[in-house]
Order: sequence, then structure tokens, then C-alpha cells
Amino acid sequence: MSSGSHYIALSGLRARVDELDRLSADIANIGTAGYKGERDTTAAAERSAFDRTLMSAIDTTHGGRRLDMADGGMAPTGRALDLAIDGKGFFVIDTPNGPRYTRNGHFTVDADRKLVTDDGQAVLGADGPITLAEGEIRVDADGSIWTDTTKAGRLSIVTFDDPGLLGRDHGSRLRADGQTAVPMETPVVRGGTLETSNVSVAERLAQLTTVSRGFEALQKSISMMLNDVDGRAIDSLGRRG
Repeated sequence: MSSGSHYIALSGLRARVDELDRLSADIANIGTAGYKGERDTTAAAERSAFDRTLMSAIDTTHGGRRLDMADGGMAPTGRALDLAIDGKGFFVIDTPNGPRYTRNGHFTVDADRKLVTDDGQAVLGADGPITLAEGEIRVDADGSIWTDTTKAGRLSIVTFDDPGLLGRDHGSRLRADGQTAVPMETPVVRGGTLETSNVSVAERLAQLTTVSRGFEALQKSISMMLNDVDGRAIDSLGRRG
């Protein structure tokens, strides 16, 4: 059996390891508000290209991932600072590594009365961080936030040319990865509501079973190929003896 067959099987194993990583991340975030699942693709690779970059011959490679931007469900919570975007758009988070984008609208107020995420990162408004006075909080459909009769600011909600190509930072938080954030003029924000993860448990478990079986089949094929190589080597050495 040719060495090319070994490379094909090994590259298939590598692709399935990537799929297993993606599926495990999706399953782990089923309960994360605003989480978007990912879809894997594979691509054929010309050997000459891989010879130049990896010094090996691989016939299958990871073709990239796309976020599944299908909407999750709307789950009423009754909490004033639980917010969901109905339709397109992302909230903007100010982090030490630059702006990040999320559909997870589970926000709170810190000691300085600034609107922040669970881990203390500022939620940005159209004019910067939003500071809330004491009083009853309400959020309008356009993202305007009020305390009693005083407007504290308007949430910055943006979109992208191809949201499916945003990069995963961690959990439901995303990076722009070269795309330009475009402010939305007419977002739709639901107060007292969170968007649930769009990951289907049944679908991911079915995919996990399929990928695991494929992984096992490739492992067996590699083992058979190696046994064949060993057998031929032993036979050849025996003849020379």
C-alpha cells in the first residue's frame, strides 16, 4: 500500500480531531446565552502546496469554520438588564484586547454604576461606556437605556458584512478578524429577555457519533496499513537472510 494512503488517512484523522474539538465546544456552551454554534468544512489540498508549507503530503485539510448565525430562542427573564437582540446585530464590549462582540446580553452594573458584563468588561454605548444613575432601569427597543426619566445612553449595536466569519474569542464573545463593524441604525432590543444558544443538542450528539465512528474506522485502517508494511519488511529481511 502506498505511502500516499497513509497520508490520506492521517489527514482524515486530523480533520476529525478538529471536528471533535468544535463539537465539544458547542455542546459545552449549550447553556450560554447568545452562543452561536460553528460549522466545519474540509478542503482538498494539493500535495505540492503542502510540500512547500508542511514538508509532507496531505490530501485533506481543515477548510475553515463558519459561525452558524441562526437566531436562538427568546427566553423571558424579567430582569431589566437581560437584553436580547431580535434580528441582526451584536453588542460591543470594551476589553483589554480591543473591542469584542456578543449576542449575550446578560449585563449588570459595577461599583461605579457602569454597565458591564459578568466579568466586569464595559458594555459600550454609541458615545462610550454607559453609566447608570440610581433608579428604575428600562431599555427601549432601539437600545436606549433609561433610569427613571433620565436617558443614560444608547447601546452600541453593530453588524458585519459576513458575521459567519467572525472569530471565536471565548464562549459567546467574538473578534472582528479584519471585518469592519457597521453601526446599526434601527436595531431591535428586547428588555427582560435573553437569547438562548442556537446549538441543537440532538444534532450535535448525532454528529459526535458520526465523527467518532469515522475516527475509529480511520484508526483501524492506519493500523492495517502499518501491519502490512511491517509484514512486508519482515518478509524482505527474511529473504535477505
